[in-house]
Amino acid sequence: MSVGTRNISRGLRAFDRKTRRGIQALRLSGAVFYRSLSPAGKQDYGTRTNHGSWQKQEEQSSLRIPRELCTKATRLLNGYLLDKPRVKPITEDPTSEKTRYVILCENVQNPDLSDIPSEKLDELKKLCEIEVVPYSLTLGYSYWTADHILKQILPPGVEIQYLSNASHVAHLNIHDELLPFKDVIAKVIYDKNYPRIKTVVNKVGMITNEFRVPKFEVLAGESDMVTEVKQYGATFKLDYSLVYWNSRLEHEHIRLVSLFRPGETICDMFAGIGPFAIPAAQKGCVVYANDLNPDSIRYLKINAKINKVDDYVVAYNMDARKFISQLMAVPVCESNLEPDNSMAKACDTCSVKDIDDAKEEGTKLDVREKEVAGTDVKNEVEDVQNSSRTVDSSVVAESGNANSDHKKKGNAHKRMKASVLPKTKAWEHVDHVIMNLPASALQFLDAFRAIISRKNWQGQLPLVHCYCFIRANETTESIISDAESALNAKIKDPVFHRVRDVAPNKAMLCLSFMLPEACFIEDIPGSTCHATEGL
Repeated sequence: MSVGTRNISRGLRAFDRKTRRGIQALRLSGAVFYRSLSPAGKQDYGTRTNHGSWQKQEEQSSLRIPRELCTKATRLLNGYLLDKPRVKPITEDPTSEKTRYVILCENVQNPDLSDIPSEKLDELKKLCEIEVVPYSLTLGYSYWTADHILKQILPPGVEIQYLSNASHVAHLNIHDELLPFKDVIAKVIYDKNYPRIKTVVNKVGMITNEFRVPKFEVLAGESDMVTEVKQYGATFKLDYSLVYWNSRLEHEHIRLVSLFRPGETICDMFAGIGPFAIPAAQKGCVVYANDLNPDSIRYLKINAKINKVDDYVVAYNMDARKFISQLMAVPVCESNLEPDNSMAKACDTCSVKDIDDAKEEGTKLDVREKEVAGTDVKNEVEDVQNSSRTVDSSVVAESGNANSDHKKKGNAHKRMKASVLPKTKAWEHVDHVIMNLPASALQFLDAFRAIISRKNWQGQLPLVHCYCFIRANETTESIISDAESALNAKIKDPVFHRVRDVAPNKAMLCLSFMLPEACFIEDIPGSTCHATEGL
């Protein structure tokens, strides 16, 4: 069973409050559970003292068969044997080591085995003497799935949704109605998924800190919040207690990166640990990635190295407005914006000869682009781009799967670093700007007012992907109005993509549009740069 994070559906708020008052909110201690199946199968909200309270007895018919003939017997009885997950139809005979019990399915109820075709019985009788014996099958706590157990524990009508998570941390977001059951929920998840799941945590309270990092309480297992998750061929290391991560956005990460082309320049204003930046760099894009949280940037750099794209990612740790202001400024010495690490040096170390040599060696760009849903949105965004993006074909790097001829040359031609890059200058051209901070990204659009030097800019203006929330009483027109107010300019041909529902009356959207020409600043004759201070 694929179990990772479990989020309780919105239907929780509707369950009967009168019933809830009748449930005792008891503490979980060791193997104590609050609710179990009684022998009659009825639900009991009383306290049970051990796993034995989950046991269920089923009376079955079985055949006593010589041990050496069990394989042939099971072939003959195919379709009439016990068929339950994780239960073998052949078991030990407590009375003899020379024989085994072959357990029959529930459909075989008559002691004379008349439920089995006579031709099968005749074949079986030729092998050995048939002896029918009763068998009591015990299904205990270890047999039942987490699904089954949780349905018995939780109030009627509650549905549990599962999200796949490749890490050892199971992340829960339990609503208030089920907090009395949080410990037992965590215990079941832990028991049924250990050792794959080693830590179960629950989100506590609202996100209020400036880094948008949720608080968690450890409900079961280890207190280790450092883990690794995998998405779209990339590995991400993170600490849940220090940085923000949401596995539910995986499809959105894939969708947006699928719009990028090798050689393009990407500006990620709220990069986090790199869910957009890393796959974009894997695709051959140069990424300027910024985040205010120093822990996020630390893990971004770690992830860039893990995925071998550290020469494609230039990391910054500052306020987003200051970041975009300095990134777009034309520097006097082309050095007024210093990145958080040495990754940026890759941008100035290549030459045309390096690129040509790389091409001659047959080095190819490692592009990992997957088919994703939402191709209509992709086509709409490409229409906005007017098919005028010019891909720098000189961007080359070696994939992990070098060709056989290259391998034969041994040490003479080692793996080329991704430092073989064009001399990217963000103040001359950026293809995409990512603003993944849905709670307030629209407010940061004012950073683009009169920020781009018309004299130095090459090609069309960047495509902005601004994430935001929309509530039931709001419209997309109101969102566009807010964006235009922040930009102090009109937006042409905006495209909305619905990312996911985050609450019953709240959804997450991605607004994509071409940055308006009003964002250009007219250069003063004789000047070499414009102001780099925040607006």
